[in-house]
This record gives sequence, C-alpha cells and structure tokens, in this order.
Amino acid sequence: MRFDIITLFPELFDAHFVHGVTRRAFESRQVDVRLWPLRDFGDAPHARVDDRPYGGGPGMVLLAQPLARALAAVRADRAEEAPAPLVNFSPAGRLLRQELVAGFAAGQGAVLLCARYEGVDQRFIDAHVDVELSLGDYVLSGGDIAAIALVDAVARLMPGVLGDARSHEQDSFSAGLLDCPHYSRPEELAGAGSDTRVPEVLLSGNHAAIARWRRDRSLALTAERRPELVESAQAAGLLDARDMSVVLATKRREL
Repeated sequence: MRFDIITLFPELFDAHFVHGVTRRAFESRQVDVRLWPLRDFGDAPHARVDDRPYGGGPGMVLLAQPLARALAAVRADRAEEAPAPLVNFSPAGRLLRQELVAGFAAGQGAVLLCARYEGVDQRFIDAHVDVELSLGDYVLSGGDIAAIALVDAVARLMPGVLGDARSHEQDSFSAGLLDCPHYSRPEELAGAGSDTRVPEVLLSGNHAAIARWRRDRSLALTAERRPELVESAQAAGLLDARDMSVVLATKRREL
C-alpha cells in the first residue's frame, strides 16, 4: 500500500520511518511512503502557500491553489494505482480508532494532507477531502504528527512486521478493550516496595488460566478507565456473562 503525504515539513518524517519495529514495513515496501513538499507547488515568486484569513483574525490559512496543484501531482503519479482517499487531519475530524486503522491496513493507502497554521481554505476541503480525522480532543501544531501516527498504526498491522503475529491481536482496542498488564524478568523486584512479584498465574504454565487472567485484567482496566468502550463492546455482543461479572465487580469496587 502507498501513502502520499503533502506537508510543509517533510524532514519531520525522515527519522521515524527508518527506526523501530515498523521500519520493516517500509524496507519491505509493504508500506510505501512518498513525501510531497507543499512549497514545491507554492505561488511564485516566493513559493507562497498561505495568506491571511478573510474576515480578519489571527494566523494564516493554507491556500487552495497550491494544495490543488500538489494533489494533482499526486493523483498523476498514482494514475496506475487504485484510487486513494484524501485525508485531512483536523480537530473537527472523526476520531481515529483502531477499527479505522484496520480499514486503512486492508486498503490501498491514502493521500494525507498535513495542514498547518489556522487550517485549510474550506473550498479545497469541500472539493477534494474525502475523510477528516482527529487524534483526540486537543490541538496540535499541524497534521504531521497525526500522519505519522496513522502510518505507524497501519504499518504494524502488516504481515511479518511484528516479530509475533499475535502481538497486534493483543493490543489495546483490537478487541474493543484496553490491553492487560504485562510482566517480564525477574520474578520479583528487589527493594521496589509492595506487590513486586509477578502474578503467580503467569508462572503456572496453565495457558487457559493465563488467558482468563489476561481477559479479566483487560476487562477490569477498561471498565475503570474507559467505561464507554465496555458499553460499545457489550452492544456489539463481544462480552459474555462471565465478562460482565468482572465488569460489575470492578464497578462495585469503585463505589
């Protein structure tokens, strides 16, 4: 799959895609990332890409014409490939969730618009943008960090990218819930205070009991910190009676 990223700051992407576990996705070309510096399409004579907003107010707005030229260049370069949606990152966008990430991972990629300043001329959004996405209820300096987050989340779902294919299946949100706690060596941390031993069930070798413990901890943590996720999982029929007993027990402890 291919991601074309329209950005004012292509250098922000260089380091991320050559380090870490997900670099395997880029080295293998399972995920092909191409950067399109917006200033290459700016208005002469100074490659201008922004201007003051009509109606007054602070900040600058990205101009529609340079964005349209950049998008046209991307579309021409992708002419032999399947059509890809144009994604704009905005606080007004749909919240990026794991099911959306999985949808991108099963598709042909996307064109990612990394806006800056006060945003994008609305006429360009109305004419060209297919999807608007947000990382959460806060404001970033631009869409670059959000684009990196999306591409990284998609890359780790590609076959062979993670050392164990089960890793992403156990991630938070993959089953609609938060992930359970994890432990490693040593079995007990010296001088670290109370509760320094690894839970006994994880040392038992009883895989059914371990799976149940992990499920219970996942349910309890989600009920405590993200109860709306439990409600969604219940509405989707993902929780059985045993699961709901754990959720209810967690709620009682909180009262």
